[in-house]
Amino acid sequence: MAVTGWLESLRAAEKTALLQDGRRKVHYLFPDGKEMAEEYDEKTSELLVRKWRVKSALGALGQWRIEVGEPAPHGAGDLGPELIKESNANWRIRNLPYPKEVYSVCVDQKERCVVVRTTNKKYYKKFSITDLDRYQLPLDDSLLSFAYANCTLIISYQKPKEVLAAESELQKELKKVKMAHSDGDCKTQ
Repeated sequence: MAVTGWLESLRAAEKTALLQDGRRKVHYLFPDGKEMAEEYDEKTSELLVRKWRVKSALGALGQWRIEVGEPAPHGAGDLGPELIKESNANWRIRNLPYPKEVYSVCVDQKERCVVVRTTNKKYYKKFSITDLDRYQLPLDDSLLSFAYANCTLIISYQKPKEVLAAESELQKELKKVKMAHSDGDCKTQ
């Protein structure tokens, strides 16, 4: 099953972990050279940030691409303006001026993505749910919901039980990784 495959690739990665500012930060280096960095709330183990970096064709390190969470505060690296961003629980599409009734949010099973469109045909956007792609799980319209406030469309997708079980298993694995405080770090495999 794909869920097991993803967990195995996480187990095979070289991991560096540290505790800093109330966050458990874990850096993964995969055998193919890709890097993933995650930040978890130290008390709740909630995923706050997940970002990826890959090397270019010439071996130079690329820019971090944020998959989950918000970009670092101003001054900690400028990633440019983002109009759509996945947080740990939902996606937010900002600067949408139409009332909630104008928006339609649905799942496209064929293309494995969420589709946002307006009845007035002024806005159309498709995006995938990376965790479901990673675990190769089908998308389910009944797990999708949205709200609208302050010119922002907030789209939520309830995590399937398979993803919740995998995240629980990952937390058990991360507890095996020795943590260091911000004055040092610890590696494990």
